[in-house]
Amino acid sequence: MDPRVREHAETVVDHSLGLESGDDLVIQVPAVAEDFAVALHELAGDRGANPIYLNNSERAERAFLRARGEDFETPEHQLALHEAADAFVISRGGPNATERSDVPPETTADYNRAMRPVQDERLASDWCLTQFPTPGRAQLAGMSTEAYENFVYDAVSLDWEAQREFQSQMVEILDDADEVRIRSGEETDVTMSVAGNSTLNDFGRANLPGGEVFTAPVRDSVEGTVHFDLPLYRQGREIEGARVRFEAGRVESFSADRNEDVLAGVFDTDESARYLGELGIGMNRAIDRFTYNMLFDEKMGDTVHMAVGAAYPETVGEENERNESAEHVDMIVDMSEDSVIEVDGEVVQRDGTFVFEE
Repeated sequence: MDPRVREHAETVVDHSLGLESGDDLVIQVPAVAEDFAVALHELAGDRGANPIYLNNSERAERAFLRARGEDFETPEHQLALHEAADAFVISRGGPNATERSDVPPETTADYNRAMRPVQDERLASDWCLTQFPTPGRAQLAGMSTEAYENFVYDAVSLDWEAQREFQSQMVEILDDADEVRIRSGEETDVTMSVAGNSTLNDFGRANLPGGEVFTAPVRDSVEGTVHFDLPLYRQGREIEGARVRFEAGRVESFSADRNEDVLAGVFDTDESARYLGELGIGMNRAIDRFTYNMLFDEKMGDTVHMAVGAAYPETVGEENERNESAEHVDMIVDMSEDSVIEVDGEVVQRDGTFVFEE
């Protein structure tokens, strides 16, 4: 076993989850990541926890979705497992990143609505979403398998305490803020209120790798247009050149250069999928290239991302309405050139460089 696999598992168990004796742990990873599952089981045994192993197979999920087609129901047995568990670790890493490309968007939307109670239960527990480096993901990133392995393990093995301190400077700025304005190029100019909401510092806990600070916009406050100029993979298909116009918080019009129907399926999942649930600012300088993997791409230091759909409960203040949706879909704006982030009228980042980095 590659010793980095064990180190990765140790980071998940000790740093991300803080696994304790007696914890019931759900391990959900693809078959290709069996070494990672073995290391997690060994560590669970060392810590006195109780693991259960689920095979996270996108191929099997595709078969189910295509066969069922519609009228999905919340799986009560899976909900019961999530209600009983104390902690979850979920790893991406299937052999084919486009496995679900022939599942209709409306089928995925119907399935996500049915699975929302399961998702809510998982988010209420300790959880960690991470990545196992596979040849399929390396190919999608345009990298050799070895180079991609190095990229992943370098990104998940940072000095997370130092990263937390670096990011805390941006947390302090946003925590006292009322309004954020983001401008990039000729097509992105959007404002939103974050007044009363909390900013979280992601330093490798729920997501591994970490490397962002994020908050929730006030639901009805988002105004303007955004060109999400970096693509995203959704349901195994690439959405490219997404452009969105917000009025009173709601997506009122949109387009995409490629796979616009997939984007439409996201917005049609439920009414709240047309509102922003997250504003995130990437701050992980170890992630220095785009790899078509949102878990990494949204953390790049020269980016911001906005997620339509559900807001994380911890980010929403008591006086504000939480956006609740079956979706949470991140989309990225490249902020490396001709771009500014302003907080209450003051520039806090210009062309990818924060004011506290200059």
